[in-house]
Amino acid sequence: MNPTPRSTTPASTGFASGRRAVAARDWEHRAGELGDRLPTGFEVAVATSAFQIEGAARDGGRGDSVWDTFSQVSGRIRDGSNASVSADHVKNYAADTALLRDLGVDSYRFSLGWTRLQPEGRGALNRNGVAFYDRLLDALLAHGIRSTATLSHWDTPAALRGGWLNRDTAGRFADYAHAVGEAFGDRVDAWVTLTDPATVTTRGYALGTHAPGRTLLFDALPTAHHQLLAHGLAVQALRAADVRGRIGIVNSHTPVQSVTDRDQDRSYAALYDLLQNRLFADPVLLGQYPDPLEPFALELRTLLEADPADLRTIHQPLDFYGVSYTEPARIAAGATTRTTPDGQPIPVTSWPFHLEPFREHPTTSAGVVNAPEYLAVALGELADRYPALPPVYLSLAGGAFADQADARHEVHDPARIDYLAEHLVTALDATATGAPAAAADLRGVAFWSLLDGFEWDAGYTQPTGLVHVDFSNDRRTRTPKSSFRWLQHALANR
Repeated sequence: MNPTPRSTTPASTGFASGRRAVAARDWEHRAGELGDRLPTGFEVAVATSAFQIEGAARDGGRGDSVWDTFSQVSGRIRDGSNASVSADHVKNYAADTALLRDLGVDSYRFSLGWTRLQPEGRGALNRNGVAFYDRLLDALLAHGIRSTATLSHWDTPAALRGGWLNRDTAGRFADYAHAVGEAFGDRVDAWVTLTDPATVTTRGYALGTHAPGRTLLFDALPTAHHQLLAHGLAVQALRAADVRGRIGIVNSHTPVQSVTDRDQDRSYAALYDLLQNRLFADPVLLGQYPDPLEPFALELRTLLEADPADLRTIHQPLDFYGVSYTEPARIAAGATTRTTPDGQPIPVTSWPFHLEPFREHPTTSAGVVNAPEYLAVALGELADRYPALPPVYLSLAGGAFADQADARHEVHDPARIDYLAEHLVTALDATATGAPAAAADLRGVAFWSLLDGFEWDAGYTQPTGLVHVDFSNDRRTRTPKSSFRWLQHALANR
């Protein structure tokens, strides 16, 4: 066993530590400088997901996803909201594609709503769903914007009993992939099979804070294998459908350190690194699961029981590898504990370890650690662990800030601008020739996200969009934020 040491920090991995590791703040007034920094051919995209923005939940025969049913349970969503209307993108797609054109991005990364296309998760595609995505793709083409379509972003059909606990769901996903490949494969420039399957396993099945709300802890591990198997089968299905676009996956990557050098903290940090990172990247990029850590052999027995034929299916050649980055993690032994106001313990479902705060760094309004230098660590670890790493596309998430719209619905959001700019500049510096992560061939970035929308269990309390959406009126009025204008200026100065 080789546990993650406490010294997994920017300084100890060859990266400068502290705020000096990134360019100075005030990026709001330096858009032209950022534009100059973008390499020739570097693809800039913005991203969304179907469940978060589409709305029209009962239109055109759409079926329920696990998030529809999860959102109906009282107390699951912070503000008690749901995504039945959200940004109403289905009705406003023409205005949204015009925003993309005005922004000047190269590509739009969106997800296909599995239940809009296959209400029951099986069978022929729903013609109304196909018609909507036909209109969306044709509008993107008309504006000269490339498309990256994600097959499913967490919206598994509720009709598929057991969800990702059921191996059969991987087969259903492959059938779905082949059908949409045949329907849209002539127009989609790139395909993402799954986005952040680690989040689905951890939050959806292990801890229960996301749909479908299961609290299985280590017994959730089969959902990781079934998602990865679905990925491999979907790659095969897309290629069988003769799609013209590139094919890849988007995995989240989190640099991990232990809070102290004590053996127990180091062991749990290594376990977290395995569960969050290597469990999902190793099978895709190496064709094998990581060796179970000796102290946790019983809990991780699923890794040893994996069928070698499944691993060969998972290990498909990829055209690109998506890296979703949010924040680093600092791990300490001991389960998460909560208490009532009078000090009485509250039972919670938790791993036998917990995350300690990075008090030396600021956080976003969502509590996400704002430490761009750790993105360089994540890229360096990827380059070191996976010598045959495909071209990398970075997804920058985590930019939730307490936006305040004025009377004209305008939002001035310099904190979001700094967050996105500093992370992108850090990634460009880390992967430059001669830099520690130079072996990672960084080809592009997707900024999250185009529109304010339904932010999963946070509801509408954590806006992440470059465009403000007024959820108080039926028209869902869109108003570009300062961050939209900044990125627009940067892209115009490439």
